[in-house]
Amino acid sequence: MREFTSPPLVTLADDATLIDKVFEHARERPDQVVIQHKVDGEYVDLTTREFADLVQEVAAGLVAHGVEPRGRVAIMSRTRYEWTVVDYAIWMAGAVTIPIYETSSPEQVEWILTDAEVSLVVVENARLADVVNQVRDRVPTLREVLVIEDGALATLAADGKARGVTPDDLARARAGVNVESIATIIYTSGTTGRPKGCELSHRALMFDPLAAVEHLPEVFDGYTSSLLFLPLAHVFARLVQNGAIQHGHALAYSPDTSTLLDDLARTQPTFVLAVPRVFEKVHAGAKNKAHAAGRGRIFDAAEETAVQYSRALDSGGPGLGLRLRHALFDRLVYAKLRAALGGKARFAVSGGAPLGERLGHFFRGIGLTVLEGYGLTETAAAVTANRPGNARIGTVGQPLPGVTVRVADDGEILVKGPLLFSGYHANETATKEVMDAEGFFHTGDLGSLDEDGFLRITGRKKEILVTAGGKNVAPAPLEHILQSHPLVSQAMVIGDTRPFIAAILTLDPEALPRWLTANNRPADTPAAELVNDPALLAELQTAVDAANATVSRAEAIKKFVVLPVDFTVETGELTPSLKVRRAHVMDKFADVVAGIYGDRS
Repeated sequence: MREFTSPPLVTLADDATLIDKVFEHARERPDQVVIQHKVDGEYVDLTTREFADLVQEVAAGLVAHGVEPRGRVAIMSRTRYEWTVVDYAIWMAGAVTIPIYETSSPEQVEWILTDAEVSLVVVENARLADVVNQVRDRVPTLREVLVIEDGALATLAADGKARGVTPDDLARARAGVNVESIATIIYTSGTTGRPKGCELSHRALMFDPLAAVEHLPEVFDGYTSSLLFLPLAHVFARLVQNGAIQHGHALAYSPDTSTLLDDLARTQPTFVLAVPRVFEKVHAGAKNKAHAAGRGRIFDAAEETAVQYSRALDSGGPGLGLRLRHALFDRLVYAKLRAALGGKARFAVSGGAPLGERLGHFFRGIGLTVLEGYGLTETAAAVTANRPGNARIGTVGQPLPGVTVRVADDGEILVKGPLLFSGYHANETATKEVMDAEGFFHTGDLGSLDEDGFLRITGRKKEILVTAGGKNVAPAPLEHILQSHPLVSQAMVIGDTRPFIAAILTLDPEALPRWLTANNRPADTPAAELVNDPALLAELQTAVDAANATVSRAEAIKKFVVLPVDFTVETGELTPSLKVRRAHVMDKFADVVAGIYGDRS
């Protein structure tokens, strides 16, 4: 067992709440821009004073609509500034926010609304209102559904004024709210089983962004801004949101990822936050585009140089020849990649899942340091993070100030600190299963801890594959390498209780047409016609070979298959945070798995 604690640097008063900073910033720096949002396709600024006024007006409307202290209000919407306004308005009214992914099925929506005893739902559009209304009769506490695109914020503001809800009324509504009060209940993605509601206090949601700023001062030095495109129903996006509001940093919103590159160019964020799959897609897309344009050899050389340059930074520094090659490729390749992210971003933060080590070196080598971190919903997001001046690629960094990380004898990662959740809503049994007598949360993740506190994630306790020969195999490292290939969208390594390790692959719908064109095939050839194509399989074999080169023969992938369809959130193979639902995939594609192992299955 090994343990590491970072000294605490953040102190919160007993009566502190998330709403305090909204009005402090409005008083002290009323004209500072805190939010940038789209109006008719153009970004519009919202100052701290304007944001505070809007939050207060919407909060008054919530009270006018019957929202009571500690009442439950749900938000079901894509990432947009109204989400943040309603979130803070709920807290100002002394109530609790229940986020729901806009991709959730009616059954999931019914479960969350019923379990959390929600009284009012704010949805983005008529389509989502229809989803809620499908289950409304089966949710006894639900009284009302308001639609953002139908003017929900204006309606709430007008009703608050019409019914005479005053600032004093709002103060009384949150009079009993303090640092330990529940601010939100976030339901887990549910990779297995029914989602559990994680109760997070005002303390947890305030402590994490405050500790992150102390941990990463270089990222937040001077004027800082970010573009938020992750779903706000996910705890990582809430960390970004609360960090901006608590510190008064500028936060822009990109509701539609199809316009992400344009939004990055317009807002020019100083740092970017995303899950690893986004960075994998950026790399794979750039690589595939270069190959399709006949510049593949240049890109491949530039990629290798970036990786070598980054590795050299950790071992005495790059030599003259490497520096010259790096300078050349900076003009030819790297500058264009940085420009695609807006041109001003020096740092990126990756969380939600492990990032491949080579990918981390690639981005640092092109001039964008990806600071990998680690956390879960139950930890209000970040537990650890690498720092610009003290990063160790291949790890998820050191604990945030005031956080203790322990790795148990069986390799499980345990966490203790003010960022921990209060428990699973209405599920004391599940809470007791993950919290021990010392106050440590048992994450279910496996890892190792360096002497100086750098944490490495090696797998998920429940996802370790044990072959019929008794070999333990962590699928994640193999999957990262497979997904780094431009043609691979998703990779799932299998082999639990089986005689050998295998992989299920899906094709990237954006990369496939370029590959087809380069191989003199019709660009619109469907994936279903290519699953047994010899040229395609030979191309994918290179990704398998690269993954196998990192493990022993007993852990190597012996066989792989290509599915005719990709994994998506809508079809159920992915969670809203883009994690693969392994049990669902194994069930849905049981015939494929049986074909891999034949009559030995």
